[in-house]
Amino acid sequence: MTAHNREKYIGFAIKSVLASTYSNFELIILDDASTDETVNIVKKYAAKDSRIQLFINEENLGDYPNRNKAASLAKGKYLKYVDSDDYIYPYGLEIMVNSMERFPGAGFGLCSLKPDAEKPFPFLLNPKEAYEYHFFGPGLFHKGPLTSIFVKSAFDKMKGFKPSRMTSDTDMWYRMGLQYQVVLMQSGLVWQRIHAEQELAESQVYIVEREKIKWKYLLVAKCPLVNEQIKQIRNQRIQRYTRFILSGIRHFNFKQAGAYLKCLLFTVRIKI
Repeated sequence: MTAHNREKYIGFAIKSVLASTYSNFELIILDDASTDETVNIVKKYAAKDSRIQLFINEENLGDYPNRNKAASLAKGKYLKYVDSDDYIYPYGLEIMVNSMERFPGAGFGLCSLKPDAEKPFPFLLNPKEAYEYHFFGPGLFHKGPLTSIFVKSAFDKMKGFKPSRMTSDTDMWYRMGLQYQVVLMQSGLVWQRIHAEQELAESQVYIVEREKIKWKYLLVAKCPLVNEQIKQIRNQRIQRYTRFILSGIRHFNFKQAGAYLKCLLFTVRIKI
């Protein structure tokens, strides 16, 4: 659990973890140089439960560098993020751990997914299946850290998250998806709070950056998809972004139209 000035919410997040039916965990809380009462609140909980370990950064590292540092302090087999303004249901951790244990060849898992039409969760996808599930199925690589669980050795081998703001999770799923099998899990295990103090992940600049990340991994030599599939993805994206541009113009949302125009131009120039 990483934290920066989350005095309003962190107690709620901590209590959700401590209420887990799966009890064999360490709760590492890494405060990123908060200036409010966040640290004092954590200390009160840590005094009552030895599973809580508090660490404090002298200088602010930022979101994803702080996530990586927190992971480096962990000793367990799995890494599970619960942000300091979010919540995990009492059964969430137990289901996620048990799901990973069913598939020892996996490197990570993702939850909060739409129900699959053909089989119940959890199930395993290899890299090719994962990429096809994302681009030709319900979607997969659009989740946030709250919905993930990692095998720590796999996370360490990938050297953690990239430092980019708001897009490092997207980059991680594409990278992990190239190297490891992924376990897909149901919704209802975690809850993400939406509040005014958050930076919106759908900001126009991040839409464009995610498009660049997507093509970065679609065009690498290790991409499990064949050229015809990649061409199909490009054509689908061109049609999709054209619709979004027209919708933005029609609703006088010119920032949206401009962002998707950049995505469209970037995609059109892709050589396959």
